[in-house]
Amino acid sequence: MKRFAGDAVVVLIFLALFLPFFLCEPLYAGYKSFNAAHAVLAGGIKFAVLSTLGEIIALRIRTGSYAGLKGFGVLPRMVVWFFLGAWIVMAMRIFGKGAPVLADYILNADGKVTAAMAAGLSWYKFIGAFFISLMQNTAFAPVFMTLHKITDTHIMNCGGSLRAFCTPMRVGEIMAGMNWRAQWSFVFKKTIPFFWIPAHTVTFMLPGEYQVLFAAFLSIVLGVILAFAANK
Repeated sequence: MKRFAGDAVVVLIFLALFLPFFLCEPLYAGYKSFNAAHAVLAGGIKFAVLSTLGEIIALRIRTGSYAGLKGFGVLPRMVVWFFLGAWIVMAMRIFGKGAPVLADYILNADGKVTAAMAAGLSWYKFIGAFFISLMQNTAFAPVFMTLHKITDTHIMNCGGSLRAFCTPMRVGEIMAGMNWRAQWSFVFKKTIPFFWIPAHTVTFMLPGEYQVLFAAFLSIVLGVILAFAANK
């Protein structure tokens, strides 16, 4: 019974976070204005909330309960996700501008791919979105994923408490103890080509104001998929 009570709390939190934006037009307008003026800050907040929520849901699926939250470190993970999310937004801006130019150069498209990124759906926009996703997920994602693994391990080593931010992070020791075979054969070799590249291709075909939010939602989707896979 406690499990379902916890599920109800998670659902209520999710609804409380998002329903107001659909029901209140001024609130949604304020969100769009804030997002446009402070994209990096807004992106950090989105990832802090949604990605942490995705990890909580994945924990529930893997273990069958929320008992593991005691040492899970929800607050430390939210803080880390805030900075990781801000970093992701910066990467999306960099690759979002540079990759379409690269696509134009490789395909000799005379600027058509770059121009298409600001227009409606088209094959050129699909090509541009694919190039952005491909470059971001091969050049940036492996470093990001490894750093995220290191910070998660450090938080767990500190019992999931906020003292993780006052305790030296022994990066070398954590990296030495990582399962690099699994990191390569599953995280890099499977999730990047079969999930992240296609998913982010869709992301970069969306209007700009929805890209970061959709990218944050993808963290929840992947967390749930991996949790079910782990159980099987």
